Amino acid sequence: MEKQHSIDQVRGIEGLAAREYFAGWAVMLAEDWHFSGRNRRPPSDPVNALLSFGYALLRSQVTAATHIAGLDPYIGYLHEVHHGQPAMVLDLMEEFRPLVTDNLVLSVINNRAIQPKDFTESLGAYRLSESGRRTFLQAFDRKMNDTFKHPVFGYQCSYRRAIALQARLLAKHLQEGIPYKGLALR
Repeated sequence: MEKQHSIDQVRGIEGLAAREYFAGWAVMLAEDWHFSGRNRRPPSDPVNALLSFGYALLRSQVTAATHIAGLDPYIGYLHEVHHGQPAMVLDLMEEFRPLVTDNLVLSVINNRAIQPKDFTESLGAYRLSESGRRTFLQAFDRKMNDTFKHPVFGYQCSYRRAIALQARLLAKHLQEGIPYKGLALR
């Protein structure tokens, strides 16, 4: 792949990749679920509602980790500060979206823990019912406690711990120039 020479070029590539990535979701979902692509405010289908809720939960975990690591959550390197959005948090979240939230959404849908009846629709916006939120929150907590072998440190850790580790590694990179390796699992 050729090198990109500006942050806007990198963002353009990322946007194209995200569009292609979410285009493939329709074939991964159980047949009674409709998903035509990622959208947000407001989520126009139940899958987008789950993704938005999951990303909000992940964002709170990453925000706490950035504060603990001594990072300024508003000064990022890929995301711009926009309407008070914490750019550093959004940057660090990128490596955890597919590992945590996307994986969890596909799992709760395909294992039928969450079903279309668990949503309400109002003016084209979908929201989880109270029981659906409770089910998803429990599943999110279990996912955050799932363990795997960390590829940098070589020991078992949970996703919750991995977020804290990655925030510390990023802080070390920014403060001391120690190379940063994003979390990638096979």
